[in-house]
Amino acid sequence: MNMPAAEHQDAAQVRPVGDEYEHSIERDAPVAAPVLSPKTLTSAGDLLRALAAPVRIAIVMQLRESERCVHELVEALNVAQPLISQHLRVLKSAGVVYGERHGREVVYRLVDEHLSHIVVDAVEHVQETSGPHKHLQSLHGTEEP
Repeated sequence: MNMPAAEHQDAAQVRPVGDEYEHSIERDAPVAAPVLSPKTLTSAGDLLRALAAPVRIAIVMQLRESERCVHELVEALNVAQPLISQHLRVLKSAGVVYGERHGREVVYRLVDEHLSHIVVDAVEHVQETSGPHKHLQSLHGTEEP
């Protein structure tokens, strides 16, 4: 094959491998990902574990819209108050939410927008790869209609 040198560099190469032919395209060397500290990796893992529960994902989705108190989350998610409170404690200890007392109620907010992006991206990914309502389950583990 007579090609100018410039064309040859971008062209696919065909190499015999046994009775078959292997096709490869020359690519630039991959750029190395930054090396993260063990502390950063551990903290990121802790954050993802704190978000890794359907009720906590639903809480974050609610709080990204606006601040909420416990009884509003109970109504919106149709989950018992003790369970909502337990999940809020996990999210609070992970630095995902914070609560501010207003009289007899505590109003919860997300610590920052980055946290909601993590959850929204995960939910959108599942919806895009699963199709509408495919394999989605409610917070109680039953199939959605």
